[in-house]
Amino acid sequence: MKINVVGSSGSGKSTLSQRLAKTLDVPYIQLDQLFWRPHWQGTPDEAFFAKLQAALESAPDGWVLDGNFNRTRDIKWREVDMIVWLDYGFWRTSWQGFKRAVVRIKSREELWPGTGNRETFRQTFLSRDSILLWMLTHWRSNRWRYFDDSIDARYRHINFIRLTHPDEADALIKYLAAQQAQSTSPTAPMY
Repeated sequence: MKINVVGSSGSGKSTLSQRLAKTLDVPYIQLDQLFWRPHWQGTPDEAFFAKLQAALESAPDGWVLDGNFNRTRDIKWREVDMIVWLDYGFWRTSWQGFKRAVVRIKSREELWPGTGNRETFRQTFLSRDSILLWMLTHWRSNRWRYFDDSIDARYRHINFIRLTHPDEADALIKYLAAQQAQSTSPTAPMY
């Protein structure tokens, strides 16, 4: 199965994507990791698209892709089976994003191996490039964009799953785990 988890920053895309990849026993691919280079420099689109295409092709039997990057749609949705849209409420998403930022600032965690990129207090709370500011100003437009995508005839071949609460994410994991177990269980020989 090929799944793209989308939603606003802070909604829990990475956490859910990793859980889905583990449940389905497929590779986890993070768009941010493909895009960001050292010193918070983005990868030019041509190279970014090539990296994304190579990552998807390296897992022909299935993958879970974590991230939005609207301009990658033609690549990432070409063969996708399911879009899992985390559409949690504004306050939940804001709180999750805030908590995540504080934890990352305190831990000095490198966000993507080899980049040296870490969240800082200044960047998170005092910058026009703040991920929190981006989330606050784009939360509503992201919701409309994914709603429009879910009813767009061009994407009729994709199963859109809209989750509005973490309990629904847990239910999806259980459902897919049961489906996975059923598809991998040996069948009794027919006599």
